Amino acid sequence: MIESPPQQLARIAEQLQTSGLNAGTSGNASIRLVDGLLVTPSAVPPDRMTPESMVELSHDGQPRSAGVPTSEWRIHAAIYQQFPEAGAIVHTHSTYATALAVLREDLPAFHYQVAKAGGHLIACAEYAPFGSPELSDAVIAALGNRRACLMANHGMIAYAPTLDAAFALALEVETLCQQYLIARSVGRPHILSAEQMDDVLERFSQYGKPTP
Repeated sequence: MIESPPQQLARIAEQLQTSGLNAGTSGNASIRLVDGLLVTPSAVPPDRMTPESMVELSHDGQPRSAGVPTSEWRIHAAIYQQFPEAGAIVHTHSTYATALAVLREDLPAFHYQVAKAGGHLIACAEYAPFGSPELSDAVIAALGNRRACLMANHGMIAYAPTLDAAFALALEVETLCQQYLIARSVGRPHILSAEQMDDVLERFSQYGKPTP
């Protein structure tokens, strides 16, 4: 059975909590629609969310359904406007990504899997109040040509063509932040060079494709 966008969001909201990427009412998710976006509601815990809870917005945030959208809807709308390949977005307050974001540090190329986000590092966006246009601008700047970034004193955000892929990328980023912070707590991680990361990015571009 094919899930509708509201059903997908309700399922992912629950997965974000059970996976530990979010807790309580923290974090949010969205799906791009043909002429707008569908977002999770504000201040509703995942175990109370239903497909009918999801809020539809126009590209500029005008409501098209009942309910109060997540306070971070501006970030979602901005990402969809900036990145045509973004089909879905996941925003989390996960423990290790948030811990690194509190330090206001980028996640460097300590592991080749950092390239899963599309670049040599995963940048940390400058701090701005939640829900503000300034935060949307900061996130777009930190993403650059990548698919995920940290958010200073806040959390992490990731996008992908599908909601399941965005969830998987967010989980990957959280795991990498955990590994990096553990490694740094006992020593000085060795960082891969730009040339080495370029090689990884090229390999990833062919990963899973048939060999010519």
